[in-house]
Amino acid sequence: MTTEATSIEVDQYLPHRPAKVWRALTDRDRLAAWLMPSDFAPIVGHRFTFRTEPRAGFDGVVHCQVLDLEPERLMRWSWAGGTLDSVVTWTLRPEGRGTRLFLRHEGFDPQDPLQRRAQQIMGGGWRSHIMRALEADLAAS
Repeated sequence: MTTEATSIEVDQYLPHRPAKVWRALTDRDRLAAWLMPSDFAPIVGHRFTFRTEPRAGFDGVVHCQVLDLEPERLMRWSWAGGTLDSVVTWTLRPEGRGTRLFLRHEGFDPQDPLQRRAQQIMGGGWRSHIMRALEADLAAS
């Protein structure tokens, strides 16, 4: 759900231990399977790019940098593409036999029509398509 005009928040229970969820978030090949191809490495300071199909006002390249890592607990990336300069934070919490995964994508400018539209599109994508793809990857591994 979107709780602020400047962010997207997702709260998803996954029936897998944090170590398994962490591997899906930090292994480059697995990340490409459920999110987008990239040159990601789980190293603070590492700069990487995601590539997807270009859309109006967006060339399809997301420039990122790993800002913070706490294995099996937290990962934060900068996320810049088109007019958007934002931050994506993944937080993992053990819950029962699984993991509660929180995603927060923040930094949207509510005064910028392109960013409002990007927030709407990405909010739907993070909550539905991306979380379903992550769940499928976890189930298959």
